[in-house]
Amino acid sequence: MNTSTLKATLLNHPNSNVEFVLPNGKLVPIHAHLTEVGRVDKTFMDCGATIRKTSYLCLQSWVADDISHRLAAVKLANIIDRAAPIIGEEDLEVELEHEDEIISQFPIESQKNEGNTLRFQLGRKHTDCLAKAICLPTATVEDNPCCSDSGCC
Repeated sequence: MNTSTLKATLLNHPNSNVEFVLPNGKLVPIHAHLTEVGRVDKTFMDCGATIRKTSYLCLQSWVADDISHRLAAVKLANIIDRAAPIIGEEDLEVELEHEDEIISQFPIESQKNEGNTLRFQLGRKHTDCLAKAICLPTATVEDNPCCSDSGCC
């Protein structure tokens, strides 16, 4: 889900509570706080030596002991608006950063309106080789240009 879709959804249901559903079906605790909203820019070189850039909007959750806390849709929309100077003009994809044994980032994939609740389904991120044309393994390491001295391994 991108920033504009998220904001439009929040503003269309301003009095709804926001919930996030982890990929395994468990809920991020409904009393979680939103502690950061930030633009993350990553510049990197892939294993084929191509320079790449990616950016996304990261929402960080934090679970405290105040179990009566709830995040309303209009409040989240206002927080995103206040962060506009650092988010910029791009319509960035949105991810939730959440800690449950380890810190993980989950892309927001979809949303359902259930009564007075906006329920956002979180997806999984995966690693991938971005230079498969030159880095896919061949029959032997000796024949694979990827694993030579000048290759990408």
